[in-house]
Amino acid sequence: MSIYTKTGDDGDTALFGGGRVSKSDGRVEAYGDVDELNSFVGLAITSVADDDIRSGLLLIQGDLFALGANLATPEGDGSRPRPQTPALPVARVEEMERWIDQATDELPELRQFILPGGAEGAARLHVCRSVCRRAERSVVALGQQEPLAPGIIRYMNRLSDLLFVWARLENSRAGLADVPWSQE
Repeated sequence: MSIYTKTGDDGDTALFGGGRVSKSDGRVEAYGDVDELNSFVGLAITSVADDDIRSGLLLIQGDLFALGANLATPEGDGSRPRPQTPALPVARVEEMERWIDQATDELPELRQFILPGGAEGAARLHVCRSVCRRAERSVVALGQQEPLAPGIIRYMNRLSDLLFVWARLENSRAGLADVPWSQE
């Protein structure tokens, strides 16, 4: 099987389940941003020292594939039904909330803005957080144009919160304090 098909050489791409759209289409933007986030999560896994965080990130990578598949699949029209896609990991939101609460219990109270950085794994988690926020904005924009499966936006919002807390936890467990933002 060839990796190149040449079918996108004119600037359009196929959606799962049929149909073609411009590569600048909001749907392509949304699932592309989720795919980029998944790549950055994979990069973070290579640097995160904490086994529990790494295990959670691996679960999230699978979730992001499911989200991307759903975003790449428009609702069926009268001529064809919507193909089967992986189940959305909406139950993971509650699990992420537990992970956030557990990490927060271990961390010093946050009273001001902090700079992203610290240990390499934490810095990469901060990058994941910011990419997640961008992906969330793309998904929200798509949802304003077309119906989305329930829970996708909620998942993305909670994931960015989790990535922020895990970045802080990674630094804390490495013995590094948060660096407060200062205007000086």
